[in-house]
Amino acid sequence: MSDQPAVSTVKSSIAERLFAIDALRGFTMALTMALDHSNYFIAQQHPFGEYWGGKMPVYPNALAAFTRMVGLPGAPAFYFLMGVSMMLMAHSRLRKGWSKQRLIRYFVLRGFLLMALQFLVANPAWNIVAGEKTSAIYFGALYGLGGAMIIGSLLIWLKPWHLILLTAMLFVGTEIYLPGPQAWREAFNPLERLLLVPGGGSVIWVSFPILPWLAFVTLGMAFGFGVTHDPKRTFRWCIPTGIAMIAAFAGVRYLDGFGNLRPIQGDSLVDFFNLVKYPPSIVLGLLAMGANLIFLGLLYYSPGWFRRLSQPIIVFGQTPLQFYLAHLYLYGVIGLLVAPQGASLPVTYFWWIVGLIILYPVCYWYRKFKYRQPAESLWRLF
Repeated sequence: MSDQPAVSTVKSSIAERLFAIDALRGFTMALTMALDHSNYFIAQQHPFGEYWGGKMPVYPNALAAFTRMVGLPGAPAFYFLMGVSMMLMAHSRLRKGWSKQRLIRYFVLRGFLLMALQFLVANPAWNIVAGEKTSAIYFGALYGLGGAMIIGSLLIWLKPWHLILLTAMLFVGTEIYLPGPQAWREAFNPLERLLLVPGGGSVIWVSFPILPWLAFVTLGMAFGFGVTHDPKRTFRWCIPTGIAMIAAFAGVRYLDGFGNLRPIQGDSLVDFFNLVKYPPSIVLGLLAMGANLIFLGLLYYSPGWFRRLSQPIIVFGQTPLQFYLAHLYLYGVIGLLVAPQGASLPVTYFWWIVGLIILYPVCYWYRKFKYRQPAESLWRLF
């Protein structure tokens, strides 16, 4: 009986630091990713662009710009949080007696499964919108996540400062390696496409090459190391670090040189925030992770009433893959049924909220099912 308070304290501490991580993931999925993809499937106004070459997006009004730009921190958050989760899982499994080899095999298997789900499950969903069907093999977010997880399984043993240095090298190296936007239509070999250079043609189209997005994963690993060793100090630095990153974004963006991948296209505020996402430019990384870290710090210090109200969001955050795959098909079907020719953004916002309400019981049921499975179960991979 004397051990119970200590065990309870440990569990409470773990739950406290995991709340902020799960909540950030859940809010990102619900408020950025789901809205952004509702724009694609229902409004059919999702812009094509934000690449290192080609045409940059043009927005017809402020709401259209806001609807897209509010989603920009989403993908960086997912990759960052995957790195955090990998480090937390490694710390937990090694304490339970797993060998390094067993842990690497676990991550490698999970990475290949994510890639398989990209081609077998996610890609058909993207073709639901009428007129958007393509014969090109699409290498999207799950492909990039899977590849980053496979490589990350070999990097997770590095020291935090080595991981941060590697993060900087990946961002800077990507910008140095890429040619100017005038080379957009030049041919690149498949390996360059899959690893470094977004774009493609009629055979393959790569939006998430592995190495540029790996930078967010290695940053997440460094953060995850801090969470496992000194969580209070790590979370205490979230808000000031986030503010510093946003200030750095403003400076680098204003100078409009290295770090932008492409020059600012006009003089408006929308142009200032119209950033290159594919691959993630340095300015996008600074803005997205600055916002994510500030939000993460606020979530960590949030009061109890807010945490209780956030429980539905936590459910989404603890079932990310199920939410991702289910929401693609759900919003795709909603778009076909209610707006086959597209809808206004106010109507889209309504159906975005309806979709979240439908997704909640699905994710809640799956979370209960998943956590009943043993740690080695394939169901726990997702």
